Amino acid sequence: MACLTSMIEPLRAANEIADCQAFRWRILAETRDKVASSAMVVFEPELALAEADDLDFLFILSSPTARFADEKASEGQLRRLARHGTAVGGVSGGVFPLARSGLLEGRDVSVHWCYEAAFAQEFPELQMRDDVIVFDHPRYTVSGSAAAFDLMVNFIEGRLGADVATEVACWFQHAVVRGRGIRQKIPTFRRDSTADLLPASVAKAVDILGRHLSEPIAVEDVAQSVGVSSRQLERQFKKATGQSPGRYYRTLRMKAARQLVLFSKEPMPRIAAAVGYETVPPLTRHYREEFGTTPAEDRQNINRFRFEDNRPLPLA
Repeated sequence: MACLTSMIEPLRAANEIADCQAFRWRILAETRDKVASSAMVVFEPELALAEADDLDFLFILSSPTARFADEKASEGQLRRLARHGTAVGGVSGGVFPLARSGLLEGRDVSVHWCYEAAFAQEFPELQMRDDVIVFDHPRYTVSGSAAAFDLMVNFIEGRLGADVATEVACWFQHAVVRGRGIRQKIPTFRRDSTADLLPASVAKAVDILGRHLSEPIAVEDVAQSVGVSSRQLERQFKKATGQSPGRYYRTLRMKAARQLVLFSKEPMPRIAAAVGYETVPPLTRHYREEFGTTPAEDRQNINRFRFEDNRPLPLA
């Protein structure tokens, strides 16, 4: 919902501001059947994917676990459109079906940080980047809804100029328009500040921890790599995140584990190994402490609520 409206609304506003139909869009789905979003709002596609032709751009919006009912035909249609000049992209979870179609082979990919572990597990050969927007001609990958808005404003500037693009951004109180090369930001724990970036030493430590999910690293080694003492890193980390480095590290690993539980079909031993556990029991214990449920219960609940054999359940 957020990704879809973040792409359509700035284009609609640009047409209105410029008093012309500079942009047109259509909603497609694999078939013409109604589609329910994750917010349970129903959309009625204007045409089926197989009917699509002569498009400038095609963006896929979906959950990470979404798969085409007829994968061979639909993925083939995506590749056919790409061969005939359509710039194909994926937004947020939409990068998963785009990658499964083979259209991201050999290209850099923007992946939302909440999907990184699941994406790396399914597509280890693809190069993930934490930029909000990656344009690896002629593929667009976009990390989320705000980044989708940014991309559309950049399109507007290219078509109608900076004045119209600026007015569109002002209409929606979109203070900063980002382009390529801007990285996704790490939220802070602090609530008494408007700062949205971690201090340099803490951000560097977080980056190191994030690159050692499957191969655990000691806090002392992280501190040495950052160039501060262990006590200093503990103090800075606590102030910036509200957690010790060790606790933060465990939370990071648990979040990665949860991505794999919810957005992949990997068995538990492989999930445990992917986040640095030799066996499943300690992972299960820490997972319960973090989320109040076990990995098995989490996977069972999400499947019951939204999926059956990895496919969206139809509305009653």
